[in-house]
Amino acid sequence: MTTLTICIVTAFVIGYLCIALESLTKVNKAAIALLMCVVCWTLLMMNPSAYYPEVAGDGVIHHIAEVIEHHLGDAAGTLFFLMGAMTIVEIVDSNGGFNFVRDALKTRSKKKLMWRVAFMTFFLSAILDNLTTSIVMIMVLRKLVQSREERLLYAALIIIAANSGGAFSPIGDVTTIMLWIKGVITTQGVITEIFIPSLVSMIIPAAIISLSLKGKFDKEQNLPKADVSQFTKVQRDIIFWLGVGGLVFVPIFKTLTHLPPFMGILLVLGILWTTTEIFHYNTSEDDTMAKRVSDIMTKIDLSTIMFFLGILMAVAVLQEIGVLTAMGEGLNEAFSGNYYLINGIIGVLSSIVDNVPLVAGCMGMYPVAAEGAMAVDGIFWQLLAYCAGVGGSMLIIGSAAGVVVMGLEKITFGWYLKRITWIAFVGYLCGILIYWVERMLLF
Repeated sequence: MTTLTICIVTAFVIGYLCIALESLTKVNKAAIALLMCVVCWTLLMMNPSAYYPEVAGDGVIHHIAEVIEHHLGDAAGTLFFLMGAMTIVEIVDSNGGFNFVRDALKTRSKKKLMWRVAFMTFFLSAILDNLTTSIVMIMVLRKLVQSREERLLYAALIIIAANSGGAFSPIGDVTTIMLWIKGVITTQGVITEIFIPSLVSMIIPAAIISLSLKGKFDKEQNLPKADVSQFTKVQRDIIFWLGVGGLVFVPIFKTLTHLPPFMGILLVLGILWTTTEIFHYNTSEDDTMAKRVSDIMTKIDLSTIMFFLGILMAVAVLQEIGVLTAMGEGLNEAFSGNYYLINGIIGVLSSIVDNVPLVAGCMGMYPVAAEGAMAVDGIFWQLLAYCAGVGGSMLIIGSAAGVVVMGLEKITFGWYLKRITWIAFVGYLCGILIYWVERMLLF
C-alpha cells in the first residue's frame, strides 16, 4: 500500500469517526461527509498516474473527470430515487393518505404496535424496497407515537425489519437487485432459502427490543389527524393507492423499459402530482401550484441528501484505488473455503462502508461456477445477499434505510451504537445459523 493510499484511507477513517461522533462534535454529518469526499478525491489527484498507469500524460486528468462523472451518475440515480420517494410519501401524507394505515396499526399496547410495525415493514420492504418502506413507515409512526424516546426504539426496529425484508427479495435491496440482474441468484432460490433466515434476523431483535416496551400508551398519545377536509375519503384513498401502488410499480417499470429506477419514481411523482393538482383545482381552497411545490419541497431533508452524496462519492474513491478489492481478496486468502465466515465478515464490513461497492467487488472477484458454492443459487451468492443486506443494520449509517431514518428522526450514531448495534448483531448471527441448518437439512 502506497503512502498516498494510506493518506486517502486515513482521511476516510477520520471523516467516518467525525460522523460517528456527531453528538459530541455538534457538526452536521452532511458537512463532514462532503468534506471527506472532496479531500479523498483531492488526494487522489496528487498522483493520479499511480492508480491509472494505463493512461498516459495529460490524458489521466480527463480520465479521472470521466471516472468522477461515472460515479456521480450512479450516486445521482440513488439521490433522485430518494428525493422522489420522499416527495411522494410527503404528498400522500400531507393529503391524509396514510390515515387508514395509521388506523389499521393503531393500538394502545406498546408491544402490539411494535410487532405490527415490524411485520408490516418486513413484508412491505420485500415488495417495495427497504429505502422507500422506511420513509413510509416513519411517516406512519410519527402519527402513532408522541414520545420521542419510545419512537426511537420503533424507528430502530424499522431499520432492522426493512433491511431483513429486503434481503430475501430480488427487488427488496440494491444488492439483491445487483445479484439478481447478474444472474447469480434466482427469484425462487433467494425467496425459498433466505426467507426464514431473514425473518429470524428480524424477530430476534424485535423480541429483545420488546423487553424495553412495557404498558400501554395514554389515551391521547396519538397525534391529531391532519386537516384534510378539502378532500373526500375517496380522493384520499386515490392519492394513497397512486402513491404506494406507484412505488410498487417502479420495479415493474424498470423490467419493462430497462430504464433506471429513478425514472419510474419520477413517472409516479408526475402522475401523483398532477392528480393532487386536479383535486385542488376543484376545491374552494386558494392554493396555487407554486405554493404546493414549495410547501412539499421544504419538508424534504436536504442535509440527508447531501450526506448520501458525500458518503457514496467518498466510498467511490476507495473503490477506485483498489482498497475494497484488496480487502475482499485478503478475506478470500485468509478464510479460503469458509464461505460462512467470509460472508459474515463482508456483512459486518457492509455496516461500515456502503454495501453496493462491496458486493460489486465480490462479483468481480469470484467467478460463477457450474456447480458448488459459486454456482447459481450457491451458498456463497445466497449468503452474500443475506449478509450484505442484513449486516447493514448493525450501524445506522450501514444502509440506505438507516441513513434515511437517521435524517428523518435525528437519531445519533452513538445512541444507535449503544442501544441497537448488539441487538442487530445477535439477529444477524441467528439468521446465518438458521441458513446453515437449512443447508444441512436440504443438501
